[in-house]
Amino acid sequence: MSLQACADLVARGDPDRFRATMAAPLAARRVLFPLYAFNIEVSRAPWVTGEPIIAEMRLQFWRDVIEELAAGRPPRAHEVIAPLAQAIPQSVIGGLDRLVAARQWDIYSEAFADRAAFDTYIADTAAPLVTVAARALGADAREDAALADAGWGFGLANFLVAIPALAAAGRVPLVDGRPQAVADLAAEGLARLARARAKASGLPRLARAALFVGFRAEAILRAAQADPGRVGAGTLPGAGLRDSLRLAAMAATGRW
Repeated sequence: MSLQACADLVARGDPDRFRATMAAPLAARRVLFPLYAFNIEVSRAPWVTGEPIIAEMRLQFWRDVIEELAAGRPPRAHEVIAPLAQAIPQSVIGGLDRLVAARQWDIYSEAFADRAAFDTYIADTAAPLVTVAARALGADAREDAALADAGWGFGLANFLVAIPALAAAGRVPLVDGRPQAVADLAAEGLARLARARAKASGLPRLARAALFVGFRAEAILRAAQADPGRVGAGTLPGAGLRDSLRLAAMAATGRW
């Protein structure tokens, strides 16, 4: 039950978040590694079984964990739960319940009911990781709107990359898969990132590490906007030299 166990889990299960966390100051890593390890455990829960009831039970386990930690109860003995309890203040950890609840969509094969349902899924599966991390690293509630916009943009970029795998698994990932609709969606993600960037200048330097995880988001969204066919084809850009340089610049300046 250590920070190293969480770091190892993130390194294996989420290489981009591992790279982003290693670019952050050491004090931020103590928050980010447990948080991202928790996200891996939650995001995997719907996919490790073909039985919906069992998947629901796995997600309920994590909802119970968050409820217990938010109530100040001692953490369960678990390689992720104990470090998470140490890393995230009781006052903000309840915000992670949204993330767990949203993953119920992953269990079933129904399409999103409408664009509002899609937007909520993107927001709830991504924004809490940014807002809770930043709050744990010194941000206050006045920054929540900017952090939520950033999280939505990051989440959309990751979701677009995942669309071929989701489709192969029998899911219907987009409400409107027409090229222009996909380009418009990517444009909205870029607009939200720009809005977040304009408002994030007041974040404490340590809290800005919560935004490092989006180091690839803009490049992905720009590619999807320019050529929406790359989304379904699975040819959106992978990590490259430009991303590495961007991440290095974030680490050096603290600016996102």
